[in-house]
Amino acid sequence: METVKQINDVVNGFAWGSFGLALLLGTGLLCTVVTGVFQITHLKIWWKGTFGNLGGQARVINDAGALSQFRAFCTALCATIGTGNIVGVSTAICMGGPGAVFWMWVAAFLGMMVKYSENVLGIYYRRRNSEGAWSGGPMYYLQDGLGKIRHCRRLGRILGVLFCIFTALASFGIGNMTQINKITLNVGATFMSDWDLGMFCGIPRVNWMIGGILMLAVALIIFGGFRRFAAVSEKMVPLMCFIYAAGCLVIIILHIRELPMIFTSIFRFALGPRAALGGASGAALQAALSTIKSGCKRGVFSNEAGLGSSVMVHSNSCAREPVKQGLWGMAEVFLDTIVICTLTAIVVLSSGAINLSTGEIAAGTNDATLVAQAFRSTLGKPGEWFVVLAIVMFAFTTVMGWSYYGAKTIEYLFGVGWSRFYRLVFMVVIMFGAIMESNLAWDISDTFNGLMMIPNLIGLVSQIPLIIRLSHNYIDRRVRGRDAAPLLSFDPDIQREAERAILKGAE
Repeated sequence: METVKQINDVVNGFAWGSFGLALLLGTGLLCTVVTGVFQITHLKIWWKGTFGNLGGQARVINDAGALSQFRAFCTALCATIGTGNIVGVSTAICMGGPGAVFWMWVAAFLGMMVKYSENVLGIYYRRRNSEGAWSGGPMYYLQDGLGKIRHCRRLGRILGVLFCIFTALASFGIGNMTQINKITLNVGATFMSDWDLGMFCGIPRVNWMIGGILMLAVALIIFGGFRRFAAVSEKMVPLMCFIYAAGCLVIIILHIRELPMIFTSIFRFALGPRAALGGASGAALQAALSTIKSGCKRGVFSNEAGLGSSVMVHSNSCAREPVKQGLWGMAEVFLDTIVICTLTAIVVLSSGAINLSTGEIAAGTNDATLVAQAFRSTLGKPGEWFVVLAIVMFAFTTVMGWSYYGAKTIEYLFGVGWSRFYRLVFMVVIMFGAIMESNLAWDISDTFNGLMMIPNLIGLVSQIPLIIRLSHNYIDRRVRGRDAAPLLSFDPDIQREAERAILKGAE
């Protein structure tokens, strides 16, 4: 086991270390530059096409085998918004200081264009499966995008298979056991600490009970089919985001006088002398790199830009225009990191556990309970209950989202029938998450989570010319009013079908 741990540490350091983050941020910068800083130059377009269209076309379903754009967005957010938005933010601040928040924003800014590019390629390369539903994701733009480049056919296929294997394995760990374990520990410690139900097989019966309830709840949703899962997501995600944001705003309002000092500390420790790469000493350089790495890594871990996971859900959108669903990818990162993570960061920095003048962390501070501590110090015991319930909601929706990601990768590898068997195994694994205590399983699944990123980003970079063409084609037709043939799909039949739908006004 020690040998396995050592090997995993090496691979994890490669996937989530300087190389992995440089690859991700470099891809984000490349996508930002080649699209003309789309996040800013076309701010009105992507905002109006997403948040400004929630009551309009975004909720329309004009394809029997697809989801509305808004429902696909909510379903993707199921897995994106998770415990990283709460615990991950406090971990970043504890490791890198207040300045880590700034670099979390930088990662999100670049990540917006990574998610945009992923979704654009997802829609362009999607196809219908044997049941008539859409299937899309990195494995398809690796196979049919990278694979169509000269001498890259086998490479595209191999990388597509590797992505699917890494995703399926990560779905059992990061997407299942880790989340279930967090729910079990938090609920047990907060609401059931006085329950003495004895032990079963050396595990507290409370853990078995919580695991059984969670297994039943997830089964009722995911075995009801993708549409039931999507319908639950459409109602649950906006509600949990609103409730959590409202709770954070209460804390922020009660500490309103500290806001100027909080934002000053974020920028000072991100860009000031201690964080400058030209620091006079090796310690200053190390501190600066730690701040940058902590913020960027936690930002990526939260919004999942670059992993290629949520594109599998976005590909089920009824949008015929690849760019239209790309805009929802930008909105996903914006809501997840710029909004939710920033609210959490302000709550953490107002807790008193971080010295805003020196950036030092108070002795004995536990990053895993820091947010709960901030709520408890202001609102008492109800504040702590609120955070625990938020963690439960965020973790539960993450499990639902990853069950779909894993099923789609199994479908690609073995066919639609095997995805049903995968869901059954996924349900059994939930119980293991409730009763397991070993951290090695979590560390290994985190590694597979990071390994997903590498083949996905290779496929993304290889398709940069196509992303440019699709973006320019959309802007020329939709914004500048030029007469140009639309680019909608790599498949001629799907292209013709989409063109007919657009001519009829069913976009």
